Amino acid sequence: MKIGIIGAGAMGGAIADGLLNKGVIPAADLIVSNRSAEKLQRFAERGAKTTLINRDVVSQADVVILAVKPWLVEAVVGEIRDILDDGKVLVSVAAGISGDQLVEWTEGNVPVYVAIPNIAIARGESMTFLAPINVPANGADSLEAVFSAMGKTCICDEAHLQAGMALASCGIAYAFRYIRAASEGGVELGFKARQAQDIVMQTLKGAVALLEAEGLHPEEAVDRVTTPGGITIRGLNAMEQAGFTNAVVQGLKASVK
Repeated sequence: MKIGIIGAGAMGGAIADGLLNKGVIPAADLIVSNRSAEKLQRFAERGAKTTLINRDVVSQADVVILAVKPWLVEAVVGEIRDILDDGKVLVSVAAGISGDQLVEWTEGNVPVYVAIPNIAIARGESMTFLAPINVPANGADSLEAVFSAMGKTCICDEAHLQAGMALASCGIAYAFRYIRAASEGGVELGFKARQAQDIVMQTLKGAVALLEAEGLHPEEAVDRVTTPGGITIRGLNAMEQAGFTNAVVQGLKASVK
């Protein structure tokens, strides 16, 4: 399978990094286009093909990933539509572009997917949501395998993509904000800033590892580490009094409005 990416910005570049870092395909089977040659240099240095011409990507790739700004998608599809044939697959990671729009713009000539990864895809740790639009039964299997090699993948209907974006794409920013807040608390408690950040990040890694390994519900895990009258439950209750859970839920809901 040869994969092409149109757009080497934050998300397109992260996908390209993930494909190369995880060895999903040989570097020579990846082709990336961008309007600026500067953003292509690092991929060329790793053996990927690069071009300033979007049509080159389509002519050489089996899977074409559109990673341009949403307002550019229609124009780019119009530019490449005549060389999208039956043997190709089109994947859009542009937020706000619907499957119906993609099918209309491609005139229904190719299978279309809408995908919502997050930038951790560069390190093989994305949570990606993949919505097949006009795809035959079981047709998503090979594409799911590609994204699953760079994290975890949820095949869903298009109606759930906004919720997925809130939880995982926006959600990674919320995780960063928690790390910052906890690190600032660590500084107030006496640690140096970098040391506090390292402590918080390792603690989160440990929490995730425990939940994954033991299949625990988070609240069950909380019960394991809180003791009657202990300092942990006092800290948790103080966070709740400050609105911790409600702030998280309201932030997620605001992300899908």
